[in-house]
Amino acid sequence: MLLRNAEVRRTAAVFVVVGAIGAGVAWSLAGAPAAAVVAATAAALLAVLLVSTRLRYRRIARMAEQVDAVLHGARDVSFERMREGELAVLASELDKMQSRLALANEDLEREKNALADALADVSHQLKTPLTSLSLMTSLTRGALVRDGGHPDEVERLRTMERLEGRVEWLVSSLLKLARIDAGVVRLTRARVSGAELVARAADPLAVTFDLADVALACDVQPDAGFEGDLAWTAEALENILKNCLEHTPAGGRVSVSCTEDALAFRLRVEDTGSGIAAEDLPHVFERFYRGGEKGEGAGGSEVDPGGVGIGLALAKSLVTAQGGSIRAGNAPDGGARFDIVFFKSAV
Repeated sequence: MLLRNAEVRRTAAVFVVVGAIGAGVAWSLAGAPAAAVVAATAAALLAVLLVSTRLRYRRIARMAEQVDAVLHGARDVSFERMREGELAVLASELDKMQSRLALANEDLEREKNALADALADVSHQLKTPLTSLSLMTSLTRGALVRDGGHPDEVERLRTMERLEGRVEWLVSSLLKLARIDAGVVRLTRARVSGAELVARAADPLAVTFDLADVALACDVQPDAGFEGDLAWTAEALENILKNCLEHTPAGGRVSVSCTEDALAFRLRVEDTGSGIAAEDLPHVFERFYRGGEKGEGAGGSEVDPGGVGIGLALAKSLVTAQGGSIRAGNAPDGGARFDIVFFKSAV
């Protein structure tokens, strides 16, 4: 086993060659007994070298196992048991490094938790006045309608309500993105039904689709599903459906299909809008990216909450956080296409 190491083989070969040369010189100078003594001494030294090398390699292998344990999250690993010269120095330095890494990791955990708490506080502080403002705007609009107020004033109040909804959506989405970045979002792993996923994502948008005169068609393979988090995946799918609705003209259609095969669960969303411009395709999942519009959809307006480049970024973060992949493209017949894939861990 030891001689499989090329360095050990080279060292042993040098010992054999030097021993053979020494034995030959001793033979020529002092005869056979002297040659036998030199050869035996060389063999003994080689044996000592091999034994000491084997012991040293065992210690190095043990140290490598300890380093691997640290890399996989172990925090109770100590390198102080090494007693050999150079290895003892190396072990001491590794022990210091491990202690510093543990302290740094604890600091990062505290900072992540503090960030999550701060974001929750900020979100709460923003949502409270926004909710009050939305309620007051709604009451004011209702009073104007009852009192026969000017139509322009009523329309301005409706616009204010839509803007308030936009701000609330932005605050909520930014908070979710920040929580994902901070690593404080807890994703569960359970069997998710494709039919339940689509229904949960589409239900909040049913009225919006009707008002926009856009049809939503769903084609779900029976028993199709994957291992993941239903709530967060539905959030991602809902954002994609919103995006498609915003770029689909009245009378158009958004279709959702789910299939499962031996390799993966596959979800596809397509719309009948104008599609995604080629120069925008590499950037559609970037935060706050707003590429050139190829056309105006049913939801395209100056107060549209989805048109700020947050929805698709959030969808990608939620999908990739579960080990899935998401890709944007254009359907052959026109319109945007989004493919989500969750590969199976065991086939």
